Amino acid sequence: MTESGLTSDQALLRDCAAGDSYAWQRLLDKYEALIYSIPLNYGLAREDAADIVQITFAALLAQLNSLRPDSNVGGWLATVARRHTWRIIARKKRMPTAEFDSEATTALLPERTTAITRWEMTEWLHAGLGLLGQRCRDLLTALYLEEQEPSYAEVAQRLGLAVGSIGATRARCLQSLKQILQA
Repeated sequence: MTESGLTSDQALLRDCAAGDSYAWQRLLDKYEALIYSIPLNYGLAREDAADIVQITFAALLAQLNSLRPDSNVGGWLATVARRHTWRIIARKKRMPTAEFDSEATTALLPERTTAITRWEMTEWLHAGLGLLGQRCRDLLTALYLEEQEPSYAEVAQRLGLAVGSIGATRARCLQSLKQILQA
């Protein structure tokens, strides 16, 4: 704990929100390696990892004044980085077949994946989503399948949810989808 009972991260967030560039640099230094490692651990290229670092810190900057004072900054940043990593992986998987010849994109798919197998998996997922309740279907579609990447704030407004409840709701919806797909 630091002054006034604030944790180091809470103090950094407060100072960043007040425009302190030194605090922003300390926050970057503290979490950059963590964020950079997430896409690399999923097998993405260094260029993609660097993009995800920028996207993640841009999201933090955009949400700086709306984060709760007791937010777990490291966890929040890791979640944002994972979400964008998954989006890049999904986007690469959706590339036209001709683009699957490059090493980077073929590494994302099992060796014997064919267009028919990808189509079957897409149909299987679509059928599973169809068996979910409307709220879960809308949430998962917005978070993972839309061309444009909506922010949590946009998704929350569109679906009438609190921004802070999206993560937990997403986890429950994914668990329900997993159960449906395993049945």
